[in-house]
Amino acid sequence: MKKILFLLSLIVTANYSNAQTPEKWTLRQCVDYAMKNNISVKQADVQARIVALQLKQAKLYQLPNASFSTSLGPSFGRSLDPSTNGYSNLTSFSQNYNLQGGVEIYNWGKLKNSNAAAQFNLKAALADIEKAANDVALSVATYYLQILSASQQINISKVQIQQTTNNLIATRKKVDAGALPELNALEFESQLATDSTNYVAAQTNYTQALLSMQGLLNLDAAKSFDVEIPNVEKIPLDNLTDLQPETVYHLALDNQPNIKSNRFRIKANEKNVFVNKAGMYPSITGSYSLSSGYIDYLTSSSFKSPYFTQLNNNFRQNVGVGISVPIFNNGTNRINYEQSKLNLQNTKVTEEQIEQKLKLDIFTAYSNALNALQKFNASKKQVDVAQKTFEFAQKRYDVGLLNTLDFITNQNNLLKAKTQNLADQYDYVFKMKLLEFYKGQGLKL
Repeated sequence: MKKILFLLSLIVTANYSNAQTPEKWTLRQCVDYAMKNNISVKQADVQARIVALQLKQAKLYQLPNASFSTSLGPSFGRSLDPSTNGYSNLTSFSQNYNLQGGVEIYNWGKLKNSNAAAQFNLKAALADIEKAANDVALSVATYYLQILSASQQINISKVQIQQTTNNLIATRKKVDAGALPELNALEFESQLATDSTNYVAAQTNYTQALLSMQGLLNLDAAKSFDVEIPNVEKIPLDNLTDLQPETVYHLALDNQPNIKSNRFRIKANEKNVFVNKAGMYPSITGSYSLSSGYIDYLTSSSFKSPYFTQLNNNFRQNVGVGISVPIFNNGTNRINYEQSKLNLQNTKVTEEQIEQKLKLDIFTAYSNALNALQKFNASKKQVDVAQKTFEFAQKRYDVGLLNTLDFITNQNNLLKAKTQNLADQYDYVFKMKLLEFYKGQGLKL
């Protein structure tokens, strides 16, 4: 009896510990938090920020450029006098100002297409963030269902312990009264120890599942964490007939981020082909410059114009138009053009590969969901049979028509049937949620 009280106190302590958890996370909270804090999602977000800067740079390339420079200092020896355009050997101090810049007037759409390519690359990078978030969401759902399954395993183990305890108490009374041998009570005590071991194992599995979820969410493992346990019977599921794989596949082509990401990259590479093609043709640029200067002969007593008067008198302007014709640059432009066409071809092949894999994944998910449903229904019938068999065995045992070992065997068979049915039920739920996810409904319990 001391062993029984100790085991029951262990269960109560564990339940009290769970009750002290300050917050229980729902699946929606876990998914939202993971999308913001998971390392993979953060990396995809940083990459998107880099691509956004590249787009900003591509837009700025379309604007005229300008630069300003000034220089000052003494000059010694023979030099050109800007005021007389003659040479002198006088020591002087001068300062010059120069503002210059240019703009591409015509470049066969190179800058325009570069800007468009950068825009599509940014859209692809944003879709990559969504893909990373979806991958994390699926992982969160997997761990969450593992936690729920482990939680239900704990409940089944507690029921099993309670049943074995009740039978042990009843048997112990009969043993003490001399109606049954001591062996019967010892067999139930042995079974109670096994049930308690199963309970501890279920608790361990539950704790490990929680730690796995904390790691995925990038939470401190030292902090307390628990999830809300919904009733698995009340988890909404679509009808399997509404999730036909061909229909789900066509919907997934429009909502799966990896499909969208690659399509944007195809468009970006199409623009890059035009960019590299433009590099093989002449371009027209405009340029301008504004300059002025001041000079003071330090060793001359002749009068010099004031500073600002000289700047005004020496003010010069220049505007020009230039044409740049690529004649030969070691084949760089031609190779870049050919390589850009191959990059485009590669992204189109990648699109075909992604779509084929998506279709295979969806048809496989549908087949798995169908098999999971059949397996769940079969194990449910097995539970019904095991339950009736156990009830019949209980009645026979109570009147002394069944020995203890056979009774315990029937009890264990019922436990195994319930455990398998629970595993099959959660497996079916997850398979259905995966199909709903491909359909574009997100993740919800």
